[in-house]
Amino acid sequence: MKKVALYICPACGLSYNTKGLAKKCEVWCKKYNSCNLEITKYAVNKEKI
Repeated sequence: MKKVALYICPACGLSYNTKGLAKKCEVWCKKYNSCNLEITKYAVNKEKI
């Protein structure tokens, strides 16, 4: 089984396949205290929201 690296937004806990998306999510979460649907649509563990 192939291991896949996931990057987690420390603000909300959503996981992403790229570090860039996790960083964008973190910046948005901290600035607006909410989640951005245009970013979270790329999350791989969306069932947690």
